Amino acid sequence: MYTDCIFDLYGTLVDIHTEEEKKELWEKLAMFYGYYGALYTPDELHRRFEKIRKELEKGKSIFRTDAHEASPEIRMEDVFRRLFEEKNVEAQWETILHAGQFFRILSTEYIRLYDGTTEMLEALKAVGKRIYLLSNAQRIFTEYELKALGIYTYFDDIFISSDYGVKKPDLSFFEKLTLKYQLTSQTAIMVGNDGICDIAGAKAAGLSTLYIHSNLSPEGETPEADYRLEKMDMNKVKEILLAETMI
Repeated sequence: MYTDCIFDLYGTLVDIHTEEEKKELWEKLAMFYGYYGALYTPDELHRRFEKIRKELEKGKSIFRTDAHEASPEIRMEDVFRRLFEEKNVEAQWETILHAGQFFRILSTEYIRLYDGTTEMLEALKAVGKRIYLLSNAQRIFTEYELKALGIYTYFDDIFISSDYGVKKPDLSFFEKLTLKYQLTSQTAIMVGNDGICDIAGAKAAGLSTLYIHSNLSPEGETPEADYRLEKMDMNKVKEILLAETMI
């Protein structure tokens, strides 16, 4: 019986599409920085943003470039802070946070729960399951998106890669969760849409696995999971996780 359910976020519980190359994004973000005395043209701000992000990523392992998560092992707030510092502006934390969140809002084309997500989480909580989030993501974006989508309070604990400087499928990130709560394959299952990040990583960490092929899953994957869904179906997810015994 699975008493502990671990979820990936984007592509598993949440459907999202972002676009960082929009001209309007950089025009408005440059205006935001200008309000605080950090004067950039939109093109200059875009170039400096990309350069700083690459500098912070330098030397860090990027195992694959087709994953939905672009660079979760760095902290994006450091990028937004540097953009102020390069114009000799000492910004307060709240200003840096708002710069990052404004960027996220401008770049997000849509963000929404997959159909049935809330009902599935409610059903798990109703029978006493413990629910955890293990996500390759940025705290300054994800924490607030979870709250806006109304699912933040369903999680017994939340593990976000930017807090730890390491991302799935690295075993050390999984162990932040599994060692803290003494999770095993007999009682804990990882649910995710990425065959490498979620499934291979979880199996290496000694967890059972449920793979969902969603619209955000990398192409060409056939992961060897304990359970497989060929398309997003939260009713099926709920059935599997509520099963009294493992099949």
